[in-house]
Amino acid sequence: MIIYKSMRKRIVAGNWKMNKTLKEGVDLANEINSKTEHLKDHSVKIILGTPFIHLAEVAKTVNPAYVKIAAQNCAAWSHGAYTGEVSAEMIRLAGAEYVILGHSERRKYFNEDGELLNTKVKLALENMLKPIFCCGEVLEERKENKHFEVVKTQLEEGVFNLPEEDFKEIVIAYEPVWAIGTGETATSEQAQEMHHFIRQEIAKKYGQSIADDTSILYGGSCKPSNAKELFSNEDVDGGLIGGASLNADDFLGIITAFQD
Repeated sequence: MIIYKSMRKRIVAGNWKMNKTLKEGVDLANEINSKTEHLKDHSVKIILGTPFIHLAEVAKTVNPAYVKIAAQNCAAWSHGAYTGEVSAEMIRLAGAEYVILGHSERRKYFNEDGELLNTKVKLALENMLKPIFCCGEVLEERKENKHFEVVKTQLEEGVFNLPEEDFKEIVIAYEPVWAIGTGETATSEQAQEMHHFIRQEIAKKYGQSIADDTSILYGGSCKPSNAKELFSNEDVDGGLIGGASLNADDFLGIITAFQD
């Protein structure tokens, strides 16, 4: 049994990325909803990060008492002539409570930098969405021992200029980029080391109490076979799950890792 020394939330969030048709997504949400409703322990917050077009239908499918909905991104503008963009307000009104921001794929493929992400974080908060803010280093930065520096900079640029009350709404997700979709996974010790570092940096900025209450998720090839070991670390409060979130049984296996 995993023992927690604080009251911070335990979270398992799925990031479906650009997968599942609308019907497939609704079917998956239905299956996850059915399997998780029967859990004895509902202390783990379950979040489904769906494509934009799934949000409204999936929000109607799941029991909001057990399963929350997240968008995978939001626009850096509140409204206007920005073809193809989706605003934070639209996302909230579609039924989402969370939004994933700063994912390594957004940084890499869409050149999202700290300034842009900070704008998105503020718009999300203004529209009553809770950001899941991602940070993490690529393989070259890890090999050059720059991983702490990189993560610290991402936090400073993305969320550390927020007032205390706003920062309390933030969930942090550490994703070692070299361990995403590669089959590689940071060791349990590496995950704990970085999560502890992040908590220390939050404490320096906002105080130990806020640091102790901030949920920090691990996001790098987490699966049922390694979830229990990862989640047993004092500073790892759950996971941001990619591939394993596309299968209800695998996702459930990660959720129940907190209960074994």
